[in-house]
Amino acid sequence: MSKFGLRRGRVIVLVATAVLGLACAAVTAAITGARINTSYSLPLGIYITTADAPAPLIEFCPIQPFADESSSRGYRTRGSACSDGAVPLLKPVVAVAGDVVVLAADGISVNGRLLPRTAALHRDAAGRSLHPWPFGSYVVAKGTVWVASTYNRGSYDSRYMGPIRTTQIRARLRPLWLL
Repeated sequence: MSKFGLRRGRVIVLVATAVLGLACAAVTAAITGARINTSYSLPLGIYITTADAPAPLIEFCPIQPFADESSSRGYRTRGSACSDGAVPLLKPVVAVAGDVVVLAADGISVNGRLLPRTAALHRDAAGRSLHPWPFGSYVVAKGTVWVASTYNRGSYDSRYMGPIRTTQIRARLRPLWLL
């Protein structure tokens, strides 16, 4: 066998091993309920589904027009989990039924406590216009939650989408392993 044939064989084995490894990881994630977060709204890492109702993180599919905006702008990648052909969002729950949420220029306050890094932006990282939810005071209605990242000020969350219906929630999550 020539030197190039040997090298080509090693490349094929390496690629096949990588594909098999990714397939095994995907199957394992599906079975265990693991989610790999690569967005900037939460720390990078692995999150796992939980039956714990007050879990601080949720996975949800946004409704229209937010679904189209978030997927067309690349805030969400292609996938099959949501009906619009994109992946769900992973976000921290910051307010539940009965809480008082105030949206203002300096950010989101919940029950009188201002959350850090939650001031709405008027442009995204690519310079495109963003439209914040109307400023004001809101009592969180039964059957809804508010989500916001205090980790990244550029997160696409309730500061633009307003309240999220609990029927949109696909899973509750907790961190398993963070980078």
